[in-house]
Amino acid sequence: MPSESRKEKKAKVIEVLNKARAMELHAISQYMNQHYNLDDMDYGELAAKVKLIAIDEMRHAEMFAERIKELAGEPTSEPAAKTKKGQKVEAVFPFDADLEDNTIDVYNGFLQTCRESGDSTSVKLFETIIDEEQIHYNYFDNIDSHIKELGATYLAQIAGTPSSTGGFSKGFVVGGGAQ
Repeated sequence: MPSESRKEKKAKVIEVLNKARAMELHAISQYMNQHYNLDDMDYGELAAKVKLIAIDEMRHAEMFAERIKELAGEPTSEPAAKTKKGQKVEAVFPFDADLEDNTIDVYNGFLQTCRESGDSTSVKLFETIIDEEQIHYNYFDNIDSHIKELGATYLAQIAGTPSSTGGFSKGFVVGGGAQ
């Protein structure tokens, strides 16, 4: 059996990078929806943390897109799944922990595909992102444990906390990048 060509290997890597990007796009939408809902429920501290995690996912999506472009591929703009809306606070964190746990598992498989294809740059990218997804998983799992063990007492301590994540990036236009 002839070995795969470099072109075939590159196509496999682009495919898994795009699948990962689609997963990140779903996570962004999911977490931003939860951020808004948690803020509306007056759980500002939780809303702020979920927003910051969504921003991490935005960075991951961009990192995957940049690598896809380096490999002469076209980054997907389609999320991997629909956003689950209207979740109660008790449902948010086990849902997100499961999402992150699945992401880690899937990304480890994608990392193997990249390794088998001889793409050490994409392997390193997945290693970096998997480490960050593990931090997200740990946070979501920890909050889920607090809610399960302490219930209303824990949530009462968070109710009314600020949802501010600090200053906002001025962006391209306001920040002067468009000049």
